[in-house]
Amino acid sequence: MWGTDPVHEPGSPWENGYVESFNGKLRDELLNGEIFETRWEATVLIERWRRTYNQIRPHSSWAINRRLPSQGTRDAQCA
Repeated sequence: MWGTDPVHEPGSPWENGYVESFNGKLRDELLNGEIFETRWEATVLIERWRRTYNQIRPHSSWAINRRLPSQGTRDAQCA
């Protein structure tokens, strides 16, 4: 139910550290270095970055789980 979370107000992603981290990485690694000429070009480049971000590059949680995000978590694979 909206409004019952004492930590995050609805519609305020800037209060979520994971969202803030993702937005900063997207901005620093992709958006600040590109000038998109067309919507199609933006779609292709953002999708390429998203796949790299989610499936190829290790995240900080990789040190704990020793898995890339696309490989799932230990719990999900053991079940």
